[in-house]
Amino acid sequence: MATDTPIINEEIVNKTKEKMIDDTEVYQISDFFKIFGDSTRLKILWALDDNPLCVGDLCNIVDITKSAASHQLNILKANKLVKYKKEGKNVIYSLDDEHVAFIIETARKHLSEVK
Repeated sequence: MATDTPIINEEIVNKTKEKMIDDTEVYQISDFFKIFGDSTRLKILWALDDNPLCVGDLCNIVDITKSAASHQLNILKANKLVKYKKEGKNVIYSLDDEHVAFIIETARKHLSEVK
């Protein structure tokens, strides 16, 4: 046992331990939320909530360089938060699915309620 703290309600402790997610999944979820922990990436995701955008437009909206945008977009793509398609010379980015916007909206709602 990792703790020397006595168990007060063994039934609840055992029931809760049975439904705990495994460490691998905990680490995956933790890493997932770390992606949202960067303000630039969060701004990019927010900008893409309403409209697909090319890198140049994202740079102007978020006020970052093309190099910075490309770096952040690569991280977002690798984590399946954004997707892209080529349109001529332009690469157009959009949110990978509706869950991404839902996560941001849920966080905003929670924060507005704790004020």
